Amino acid sequence: MPQRSPEQIRASIEANRAELAVSLTRLRTEVAEVTDWRKQIRDHQQQVLIGAAVAGFVIGGGIAAVGGLLRRRRR
Repeated sequence: MPQRSPEQIRASIEANRAELAVSLTRLRTEVAEVTDWRKQIRDHQQQVLIGAAVAGFVIGGGIAAVGGLLRRRRR
């Protein structure tokens, strides 16, 4: 590997710092987008409503099943 001068090493370090700063800014933007739950709900409103309906159906069915079991035990 050829020897680099101190100036070349410094220039390389500065280039890496600049690249890292750009990457970090891009990452912060992407994380902010992904964690914006209001935007995610707006973008996926139909799936959220379907999921809520299914969850309500499952929970309601579970409550009804438990109620049925409790009624049978009383008899």
